Amino acid sequence: MTQYLDFEKPLAEIEGKAEELRALARANEEMDITDEAKALDAKAAKILDDLYGSLTPWRKCQVARHPNRPHCKDYIEELFTEYTPLAGDRNFADDLAVMGGLARLNDQPVVVIGHEKGNDTKSRIERNFGMARPEGYRKAVRLMELAGKFNLPVITLVDTPGAYPGKGAEERGQSEAIARSTEKCLQIGVPLISVIIGEGGSGGAVAFATANRVAMMEHSVYSVITPEGCASILWKDSEKMREAAEAMRLTADDLRKLGVTDQIIPEPKGGAHRDPAAAIQSVRKAITGMLKDLSGKDAKSLIADRRRKYLDIGGKGLAA
Repeated sequence: MTQYLDFEKPLAEIEGKAEELRALARANEEMDITDEAKALDAKAAKILDDLYGSLTPWRKCQVARHPNRPHCKDYIEELFTEYTPLAGDRNFADDLAVMGGLARLNDQPVVVIGHEKGNDTKSRIERNFGMARPEGYRKAVRLMELAGKFNLPVITLVDTPGAYPGKGAEERGQSEAIARSTEKCLQIGVPLISVIIGEGGSGGAVAFATANRVAMMEHSVYSVITPEGCASILWKDSEKMREAAEAMRLTADDLRKLGVTDQIIPEPKGGAHRDPAAAIQSVRKAITGMLKDLSGKDAKSLIADRRRKYLDIGGKGLAA
């Protein structure tokens, strides 16, 4: 069943009417609703084009958070073969908000790491809504060290509102764990590719996305804080999240212009949640291309490339 966002209400009404007609036709075989259904479908397609042809930054945030959007687990199951999950940080516990392990992409051995939000109430609670604790980032560090040891490319899939800010996480060194993960991203001498598949929130995202190549899904977002959090700090009013989203330059288009990301991956019309299979194949194509671009570079060149990329960020200025 399609879940509609609040700005999609006109679309929901038209598609609902078309489905009602088809339900009546199924119940009464003598009823011919072909022309009426086609007209409604055409109208719905036009509304969909109009809505997604000019999404505001806040609406992009809503699409990036859509519950039916494919998550890390979906990408791993569809893109990779021989996936072998590796659990735990060898120090405290296993964080289910972070998935990772050995796998093959197009028969090439890789290490894949990503945030997993879950897709129903039970799994979302188990995965802590994709908000990693220190042990999650330490698990990622362990996997990146493994990749460096065996010369395996690292692919990260980012989808988190931010690192978990709870008391226990802070007591176990959340900020230090994020810093160590970011540091490890800069140190490993293998290709590191990151894809923002939904939300890229705060240091929790940067800890996985300090990569040679960073790609963003067309309707994903990447920012230092959520629009609601920004509005609460600046205006003491979380309801000003629309204004905050506009000011934060968090869309793929803006971040491509600013040099923060390298590539925008197109999504199916209406967002990745309307055609997950097509969205996942678009990501496969993008990752394959980025891996090919980085293949043949030695460790020293990869590290220098990554360092140069991050030192150059901000050079274009906010007027970009």
